[in-house]
Amino acid sequence: MHETKMKPTINITRLQSTFDVSSSIGTTEKGGLTRLALTKEDVKIRDVFVEWLEEAGLAVKIDDLGNIYGRREGKKKEAGAVMIGSHLDTLPKGGRFDGILGVLSSLEVIRTLNDLNIETDRPIEIVNFTNEEGERFTPPMQGSGVITGNYDKEIIYKLKDKDGISFEQSLIDSGYLGDIKNRSSNVDYFIETHIEQGPFLEENQKDIGIVQGVKGTKRHRVQIKGKSSHSAFPNSHRKEALLAASEIVLTIDEVAKQFEDLSTSIGVFDVTPSVESITTEFVEFTFDARHIDNAIKDQAIRLIKEKINEVSIKRKVEIDFEETWDANGTYFSKEIMKSIEEAVESNGYSHQYITAPALHDAKFMTDITKTAMIFCPSKDGLSHCEEEYTSIEDIEKVTNVLLRTVISLANQN
Repeated sequence: MHETKMKPTINITRLQSTFDVSSSIGTTEKGGLTRLALTKEDVKIRDVFVEWLEEAGLAVKIDDLGNIYGRREGKKKEAGAVMIGSHLDTLPKGGRFDGILGVLSSLEVIRTLNDLNIETDRPIEIVNFTNEEGERFTPPMQGSGVITGNYDKEIIYKLKDKDGISFEQSLIDSGYLGDIKNRSSNVDYFIETHIEQGPFLEENQKDIGIVQGVKGTKRHRVQIKGKSSHSAFPNSHRKEALLAASEIVLTIDEVAKQFEDLSTSIGVFDVTPSVESITTEFVEFTFDARHIDNAIKDQAIRLIKEKINEVSIKRKVEIDFEETWDANGTYFSKEIMKSIEEAVESNGYSHQYITAPALHDAKFMTDITKTAMIFCPSKDGLSHCEEEYTSIEDIEKVTNVLLRTVISLANQN
């Protein structure tokens, strides 16, 4: 039957229990999770996830990247599927919800459809992407990146972790090296539910964020070479790398304030020497700039580079500026966003449109299919930490929205 005359809702007690199981695998002292891709903790949650998929009656496949798929057939077996999901790996001392919400909410959608004997025209597939976080093997989003053509598989296979173990060997050791023929290819829609990882939904007291797109990201490495001297050496004659770096860092922050919705951040910051009584000779740091509009992002970088040239002359230091990553901003499917908004309104929830500040698997999925994301609030905007928290009430709401959106899209002609 179709759901046109009913308003199905998920079983939040069951979903809470599912989260409890996930949160018990790789648990840290402060209640977070450490489940780096293809480690024993990740393998354990993968094994449990596969059991859940099979118990829900799904056909399970594993591809050559270790991506796990669970398929619920539709009445029109040849129709393009509605795919839902995210990732189960985490950062070291990461949170219990980042990525995990997207996978477990998708599982609950399938379970609810089964409970209510709801058939759909299109097949529905759940996916757990491999190594979204990119912590053990860099870059991030490798499972989605290869299947969408953004990464070369042979290069990804050769990547090594800090212990010298390759990505390919880790797939073999984990038991999750599948076959390339198991990649899902006939997908018409992809939806990823996720915590916001920001403060706006909570601040604005909105239940749901309908995500318009993902900010593009440029990452850079800056190396500054000056000259060490005694700390009593006159300031007017110094070539101090740290002072030059300080000016540049403050400029990066000031540039961010000139453009609405532009985010910048400093990552690694190394100083040499880092001792008393000697001025700094060398500084290396990384930073990124994020905006959904690629032109604005590029303009911001130009302003930063201009300041770097000024500082190099002023401080009499050599500065090397290198771009290490460039991912364009991405806009999501208006068709799916419309379905999400209808699902929000039918449930009586509040919402706002929002831009994703961080990269997600959904960013790559836009290259092969219509894609969208649904956000729910993050407590205090915190994420990628043990304090990451989203209430069960907010999880229930976003999963109900996903459920009704999936039903709608899975019955589209």
